[in-house]
Amino acid sequence: MLIGEHYHNMDAKGRVSIPAKFRDDLGGTFVLSKGLDDCLYAYSVKEWEGFQQDLLALRGSDGQMVRRFFFSGATECEIDAQGRVVIPPNFRSYAKLEKELVIIGVSNRAEIWSKTEWDKYISKSSFDSEEIANAMERLGL
Repeated sequence: MLIGEHYHNMDAKGRVSIPAKFRDDLGGTFVLSKGLDDCLYAYSVKEWEGFQQDLLALRGSDGQMVRRFFFSGATECEIDAQGRVVIPPNFRSYAKLEKELVIIGVSNRAEIWSKTEWDKYISKSSFDSEEIANAMERLGL
């Protein structure tokens, strides 16, 4: 299970250390994709296969749009012997990644954020505990 919030620096070559706690869950090779909210998603191959099946089941023009977004914006990544992965330049640009990153666990995937963008996101009122409580109530939790 991928949980927690981890702060890391990306080097000039686009390499970043994947938290040790995440490496076992993601595996040596994982799928990196453009995500929502200007971040990147990292899925183990097994989780990506499940997500892929969900995407393929979508119908209509909305389904086509969502499939194009995720499949065209995905690549396989390998973790090197030092526990690092190279984030391709187009992914760095998409997610506004600079030196300081935040890697968070979201149960079945990890998300890679620019620290600046993560700080903006968590400072929004939608991340307020009262808003979370209201959302949980609407969702029946």
